[in-house]
Amino acid sequence: MISKRWLFLIFTFMGAILLAACSSSGIGSSYAGELPSYVSRAPQTVQTAYHFAIEHPEMLTHQPCYCGCGAMGHANNLNCFIQSVDEGGTITFDNHASGCGICVDIALDVKRLSEEGRSQLEIRHYIDATYGSFGPSTDTAMPEV
Repeated sequence: MISKRWLFLIFTFMGAILLAACSSSGIGSSYAGELPSYVSRAPQTVQTAYHFAIEHPEMLTHQPCYCGCGAMGHANNLNCFIQSVDEGGTITFDNHASGCGICVDIALDVKRLSEEGRSQLEIRHYIDATYGSFGPSTDTAMPEV
């Protein structure tokens, strides 16, 4: 069985690859692929959350999810939307968030709070306080100050 430390290291490495594959303005600035049908047919809130994950993956890597998806191997809220990004920039989406209101709500709160100018740490405190009673959290590292 893989320990939490190894999972953290694996997802940190995957996150680094994801960020390296993105320009400073995110995957979305160069993403020309089609969204999966489960996203394009989903309610607007779900579509907005997926677009935010594509455009600002760095904003979701330090934000936990509280829906219990840590049991699925998710390390942060980004993993609810995007499984991986290969060296060529091809995104492998995760369909989990398309059917999970908690994942979508967290991403939309991160979007709103970042647009208000809140820091990653302030956003993290808000997410923890707002969603902490919903379920077990992913094992997500705190943002750097």
